[in-house]
Amino acid sequence: MGDSPQMYGRVKTCRDVLIYRLGERMLVVGCDSSGGVGPKPLDMVNVSGYVVGRYVARVALMEVASTGAKPICLVNTSCVEPKPLGEEILRGVRDEVEEAGLGPIMFTGSSEKNFQVQQTATGVVVIGVAEEGQLRIGVSQSGDVIMALGRPYVGEEVVAHESEVADVQDLRMLLEDDSIHEVIPVGSKGIAHEATTIAQDSHLTLKLQSTPNVDLNKSAGPSTVLLASAQTSAIKRLRKKLRKPISIVGHLN
Repeated sequence: MGDSPQMYGRVKTCRDVLIYRLGERMLVVGCDSSGGVGPKPLDMVNVSGYVVGRYVARVALMEVASTGAKPICLVNTSCVEPKPLGEEILRGVRDEVEEAGLGPIMFTGSSEKNFQVQQTATGVVVIGVAEEGQLRIGVSQSGDVIMALGRPYVGEEVVAHESEVADVQDLRMLLEDDSIHEVIPVGSKGIAHEATTIAQDSHLTLKLQSTPNVDLNKSAGPSTVLLASAQTSAIKRLRKKLRKPISIVGHLN
């Protein structure tokens, strides 16, 4: 007898991750890329390779970990020379992984060894695994409030407003809180898009705030905002608990 068709195959979700069923386990794949940001002559935003590595790793880590999966492997594809910039980016990637405290993660990757590059470019792929019952996708509830942790920033704004930027530690705090049902990082598509994603995965209707105190359509660059569906009664407590600014952006019904 062959395996049941339900035992293997892609799992449907509106999120920017690939979820593949492998028997009773789930394989979750997330990625991010960065171009024109770094210390190269043609870069549009000037920051160190270390900063580039930390933020590009942060996005992919948050995308995978927010689903409830445990990251087990990270692939770094740097389109720059191995030394010194490639090593600097990788150092940022490794430090972000260590600070995230998500457990041991295997590393592999590649860099450009044949040509001189005048503009920084790099990418990260994170692979995670989860038991089916551990996935936190499509579990938001009617009556939940959608809150945004952090502010949407992009480019040089990210470094200038780092104290208002959501990070992996914030994600862990949200996932460990029983009043939080679902979390999703916000990137270039903006808060409104990702709030709609939460609603669609849970087959609910989203009603956005008419006058939110945050821009719902602005790019959040390297996931400077985390969206969470939460019990309305928990918001006051969460405002005291979390270090970053919180904005109420909508409700689910």
